[in-house]
Amino acid sequence: MKITLFGATGALGSQCLRQAVDAGHEITVLVRSAAKLPAELKERISIVEGDALCADDVWRAICADTAAVLFAIGVDKQSQPNLCTEVSRHILDALRGESAGRFIWCGGGSTFVEEDQITFGARFVRKFAEVFMSLRHNDKEHQYQLLKQYTDVKWFGVRPLQMRAGELRGQYRIGFERFNGFSKISFADCAHAMLGMLDDDTWLHKAPIIQY
Repeated sequence: MKITLFGATGALGSQCLRQAVDAGHEITVLVRSAAKLPAELKERISIVEGDALCADDVWRAICADTAAVLFAIGVDKQSQPNLCTEVSRHILDALRGESAGRFIWCGGGSTFVEEDQITFGARFVRKFAEVFMSLRHNDKEHQYQLLKQYTDVKWFGVRPLQMRAGELRGQYRIGFERFNGFSKISFADCAHAMLGMLDDDTWLHKAPIIQY
């Protein structure tokens, strides 16, 4: 499958990249600097250097025959406000106008969706994120609201709580079960779940929680 990956040099994106290449997919990445990519993978992927906040660069990375886009861009204290939202807007416009490919993204557990079971633990997660991780929380919240406007694009999401380094287990819960601030998942298993959505429409226009 022909896939474009955003965020390939981050903790989650590097797992998406390695697992997708190992699975035999044809991968294109948009990165600011190719030097940050693993040397052993560079010859096995197509590399577009550019800025994901630039619509023209995004369109260069997404072709008419792109089957899917994986969104694994992370947010930290140095990120500009609404980074994920604005990059997603460029990608969704490209998929709407250039490709019939699907959009698979990683959100955050502090963003509530209609199907969630809102417990005390879930409310604590949201309040904590609003106070101490407001840049990331607000961006992911806006990203989800944006996605709901693109009903003509096939999009799928996962919402992890705590993501940590760890081995690929391939076994986890994904759905709208109860969650709290102790809910964990490894970057490797989150990537595994995202790749599982490449040919599975179960979560079309949904963003389930992923946790062990």
